[in-house]
Amino acid sequence: MSFPEHIMAIDAGSSSVRCSLYDRTGNLIEGTRASFGYGFETTHDGGATLDADKLCELVFRAIGETLVRAGAREISGVALSTFWHGVLGVDRRDNPTTPVFTWADRRAAGAAAELRGWLDETAVHRRTGCMLHSSYLPAKLLWLSRSSPQEFGATARWLSPGEYLHLKLFGEATASTSMAAGTGLFDQNHAIWDSELLDALPIGAGQISPISDEPSRGLRDEWARRWPALEEVPWFPALGDGACSNLGSGCVGRGRLALMVGTSGAMRMLWQAGSAEPPDGLWCYRVGESRFVVGGALSDGGNLVAWLRKTLRLPESEETEKLLAGMKPGAHGLTFLPFLAGERGPGWADTANGTVTGLSMATEPVEMLRAAMEAIALRFALIAQRLDEAFPYEAGAREIVATGGGLLGSPAWTGIMADALGRPITVSTVPEASSRGAALLALETLGGPKVEEFEAPLGEIYEPDPSRHEVYREALEHQRKLYDAVVRKG
Repeated sequence: MSFPEHIMAIDAGSSSVRCSLYDRTGNLIEGTRASFGYGFETTHDGGATLDADKLCELVFRAIGETLVRAGAREISGVALSTFWHGVLGVDRRDNPTTPVFTWADRRAAGAAAELRGWLDETAVHRRTGCMLHSSYLPAKLLWLSRSSPQEFGATARWLSPGEYLHLKLFGEATASTSMAAGTGLFDQNHAIWDSELLDALPIGAGQISPISDEPSRGLRDEWARRWPALEEVPWFPALGDGACSNLGSGCVGRGRLALMVGTSGAMRMLWQAGSAEPPDGLWCYRVGESRFVVGGALSDGGNLVAWLRKTLRLPESEETEKLLAGMKPGAHGLTFLPFLAGERGPGWADTANGTVTGLSMATEPVEMLRAAMEAIALRFALIAQRLDEAFPYEAGAREIVATGGGLLGSPAWTGIMADALGRPITVSTVPEASSRGAALLALETLGGPKVEEFEAPLGEIYEPDPSRHEVYREALEHQRKLYDAVVRKG
């Protein structure tokens, strides 16, 4: 097998599609990046969807632009990273019967509660690494069978967005181990679809994709004519963007946690293992034959900050950043539950909503923004605590690496995170961690070095302030009490 020259990496995240070229050393080829933004279509009852064909069109445009910018460079493979937990239906002619229901769609919360009445959630979590929650497919599919019976009945297959893209390009689709692992339907340690869950749902095993990490080759005629340079190269099935982010940012062992804030947020640890047990309150997904990723995710991250900036009509980013940096922790007197998009880890209350206490006539808009940023940091503190308890590591030696546009675009927020966690945070300087991670795994599969052998550049270190950390420890107790009063009793 010849050593791969360049990998085209496509990343379809929660807010944009990006496409870039990477060389054999895992470095981004400058000038090859193409990017197009989009957003979920949201509804007041908790809906958050995408049009599958519109998403594919953005991917196709990004591929075309990157090919032009790549010039005569030889491309040895195409890697794809997409957001986890999305699902759409297609009919027997492979036409969509539904939009893409994303991780942020909460309308299946009632179905999740119903499944918890039927099944032993502890046993389901142990097998699948997932809770019975509206963000995963079991609840979504049960809900859809009742809310949209006509569309449900017309659906021949249920696919992730990445699988749908491959279906259009090749006429067939498989689910990668990584993508299957994020469905809530996958037995992580046996690497098969979970039969007990399938038996509890109104679908058949033939309505979900076979699991394979093997690449596809031989584009359909329309696409081969459009992109002759990509006709016969291997196209790898879509991987979950969270796992790719860890791989791309160098967070590939038990000694390093990835702290990502993009549209949503997550803290993850990825390591090599043949099997794994999910800790209480956290998810755990398989990333291939010999890797797992474990952590907690927040449905609110950069999306909450963007909503507050728009709703409160805050100053431009540079001025807001100065105001945030000049504020003392907790001085606003607010306690915030950052659940505008519901809760995933660690409490998994998918019907939870955002709550703020302590508002007064003296409260300033920027104080509400600061309170929200602090609140998200406190939720990460809970996730970090669960990870440390489940995976003990030498005291103070586990590094935390910040990735994602939310933190990288706000030094003030990164400082808040360090103070709330009481631990140093090192900023990743990888431009596109998920894109790079998908490219590195493709390079490894095509005969290149193991992902763990690639360097991931790091930047500034944010040291925690002990006195500020004490303030945040008290703030976390206030948040716990509000959570118990509003969410648990609700």
